[in-house]
Amino acid sequence: MAYYGKCIETVIEQLNKFKPEKDSPEQFLEAASTVLQTLSPQKQEFILEVLSGCLEYQKLLAVVVDAFYVRAGWLCPRADYNLFEVICYLATFQLEELGFQLFCDIVRAQPVDKMHKFLRFFFNPLNLCSWIKDEWSLIYETAHVRENWIDPLMRWQPEVQELIHQLEEAMSNQPPLSKTKAKVTEPKEFNLTVPRPRAIPVPEPVPVVAKSKPIPRSTYQPPKECQLLEMTKRVNRWKAESPLRGSMTRRCGEEEGKGALGALSLPSPSSPLQPNEVPVKLNTAAILREGSLYQRQVEEELQRVDKLVDGAGDFSEFLEWQKKMQAKDREEELTAGEGRRLQGKLSREEAILARQHLTQENKQKADQKKEEQTAELMQQCAERRLQEERSMKELVEQVTEVQKNVKLAQMKLLKGRRQIVQEVIDESRELLQRRAEAAKEEQKRRCELISQLRALETQPTRKGKLVDLTQIPGYGLEGEMSVVELRERLALLKETQRREEEEKRDQIIQGKRARSQELQNMVEQISLCRAAMGRSAALRSVPVVPVAGASGGNKERACLCLLPGGFSLQQHASLLQFSCKSSSHPYYFIRLFSDIRKW
Repeated sequence: MAYYGKCIETVIEQLNKFKPEKDSPEQFLEAASTVLQTLSPQKQEFILEVLSGCLEYQKLLAVVVDAFYVRAGWLCPRADYNLFEVICYLATFQLEELGFQLFCDIVRAQPVDKMHKFLRFFFNPLNLCSWIKDEWSLIYETAHVRENWIDPLMRWQPEVQELIHQLEEAMSNQPPLSKTKAKVTEPKEFNLTVPRPRAIPVPEPVPVVAKSKPIPRSTYQPPKECQLLEMTKRVNRWKAESPLRGSMTRRCGEEEGKGALGALSLPSPSSPLQPNEVPVKLNTAAILREGSLYQRQVEEELQRVDKLVDGAGDFSEFLEWQKKMQAKDREEELTAGEGRRLQGKLSREEAILARQHLTQENKQKADQKKEEQTAELMQQCAERRLQEERSMKELVEQVTEVQKNVKLAQMKLLKGRRQIVQEVIDESRELLQRRAEAAKEEQKRRCELISQLRALETQPTRKGKLVDLTQIPGYGLEGEMSVVELRERLALLKETQRREEEEKRDQIIQGKRARSQELQNMVEQISLCRAAMGRSAALRSVPVVPVAGASGGNKERACLCLLPGGFSLQQHASLLQFSCKSSSHPYYFIRLFSDIRKW
């Protein structure tokens, strides 16, 4: 048992060294035979036979072992892969030659639990007659697989099942592994110094809070700046209205305006408040903005007057008609939307019916096509099966012929390899000779070049170089010129640039002067507009009193305005029309006339 167990271990070691992507089976067997020459001839023959068989039928053995790891041996380590391959090879190909008793000895020499799992999986009749047979038939011919491998394995079923039963009993009789109780670490307390008791801290004195200052009265009072601004506004208004008041008082004193003067309550000119006469300086943007504002107001007033002259009326009737038409359009849109929604529902139902009809037709076509394809596939499978059987027969014949002529092929292979090695040695010698000759030639060429360079260095050279500034380089480029011409052109270009800068500077100065003149004109217009607005505000603030001495029978009730001279409304309007003809700004006349008309 130990004898064959060591042989199996040697085979597994050699299989672990084999790498199919790098090594060829023939070379590996030659190397293994040289390594195993120290063993006895009987051992050497058995190991080489098992090793060559495992390499030859590696595809068949890989099918079984891979399936074992997937289905039953997922707990077995991958290091035992070659062990299972060797056992599978011995059971499939060498069981009759070795004998069942020797096979049992080899199996018992291996781990019992692993052999029990693998043999129960491999010799399961369901596995042998179903998928193992089918997988092997894809590699070799079906009849060959059934006659030479599957049927002999099925004949050995009773003896193998008895062996599996013995392995199971041996597993049950094995004593369980005694678990030695690990020594538990016993913790020890740390030898720490006992801390001293803390001293009771002395209480800190309660801090005395300083008395807070009372809230100042100015917090709840408005600031003085607002009062000063309000007083300044009143004084400025009074100052703007003072010329009008003086003229009104003088004219009212000449005529019958004594009663009206009593109704007026104006502040005395001897007011203690002095206005802020500091002028406000406006920048360019403020001047332009205020000028555009006044211009826009003038345009709006002119447009309003033109509309009133043309007879502009009320838009209430047009707005009512517009609302009715919008409601009517909304109802029509709702009815049209409802119609479109119903039409969409009908089209959706029609589309669903058409889709169902189309799916039924497609299903019928697909069923017909599937039946046709299945018939074609069955025919193709039958033809492919026949071709595979023929090819497998040819392969079996070729394999049998190759097995007969293995030694001759090995001798031919050795002779061919020796010949190839000799040719490679000859070619390498020739290449070395050529490289040596090429290196010598290269060395000679380098020596010649070095001697020429040294000769050139010894020759005298002219350090200075004559330069003609009037000569054109002659490189064939467009616009080539000499250095002198280039300097002249640069001087001319600088002169033109200087002249252009002076012209631009003059234009900028002229533009600034024109701009300042425009701003001055606009400031004058703004001052005129402000004066007109102050006069119109003063006119609006004067109250109206009835005229003394008006006849009661007259239907027209005249009113006397406290205006310069105490004239009536119609007389003052005529006076304003006459006086505004001399004004240069149109806004003065329009604003005053509109204020008088409203009044």
